[in-house]
Amino acid sequence: MQSLAEKNLGTRNLRVALLLFAAICTGQSAVANEGSIAAQIEQQSAERVLVAGATGGTGSEIVKQLLASGYRVRAFVRNEEKARASLGDDIEYAVGDVRERATIDAALDGVNGLISAIGAGRGDPDNGPEFVDYGGVKNMAEAAAAAELRQFVLVSSMGVTHEDHVLNKMFNNILKWKFKGEEALRNSGVPYTIIRPGGLVNAAGGQKTVVFAQGDEGTGTIPRVDVARVCVAVLGSTDALNKTFEVNSGKSASEQSFDESFATLKVD
Repeated sequence: MQSLAEKNLGTRNLRVALLLFAAICTGQSAVANEGSIAAQIEQQSAERVLVAGATGGTGSEIVKQLLASGYRVRAFVRNEEKARASLGDDIEYAVGDVRERATIDAALDGVNGLISAIGAGRGDPDNGPEFVDYGGVKNMAEAAAAAELRQFVLVSSMGVTHEDHVLNKMFNNILKWKFKGEEALRNSGVPYTIIRPGGLVNAAGGQKTVVFAQGDEGTGTIPRVDVARVCVAVLGSTDALNKTFEVNSGKSASEQSFDESFATLKVD
């Protein structure tokens, strides 16, 4: 199955060809206009994806891989200056806060998809799991539904259904609030994909296969880069819609098809 980026590429090439043909028919220089025409089509036709949590470890990897796959990226950030210093000038920026619904509505204007890799901060009670991992996701889900977004991809966490999980005891019931955020997304009506990674590690991606599972059982770790790969791969995949699944690293480094893995997963 083609991804949104692959479909866009075919459409973009067709448009470029048609515009070049029109230029030739009107006596314009096809060679002189090819670059500008291609750039114009690239700007107009690529899918735009909003990334929440773009400056975090996983979010920044998602931004990189979206750009590499031909998407236009808009980062939803609280401080544009700081975000631009780390993410660069090749993306758009929307300033706002997931706790403030109006700023989300504005950021979604002209957007096709949303990927959230947000996470609660530490030390500030108003930035805790209840208000970010639950309240923030709920706000984004409702805004995405109102905007009739094509897809909302949420990076959650393995273990969210285990109320006695040690992370709940350590970090103010963080997994309980993440699960409530998942439920808010599932009930919002917007097409979604919920990805529950195991322990996130800062290691090279693509070194091991990604293991997909459902049922929220087991333990394991996975590089942030591989989580980002999965996030980008699910965009536009009908086989990944309205599904919740866990991802961890396998033991081998053999080639695999994410599309085939998505197709075997059960719809929620």
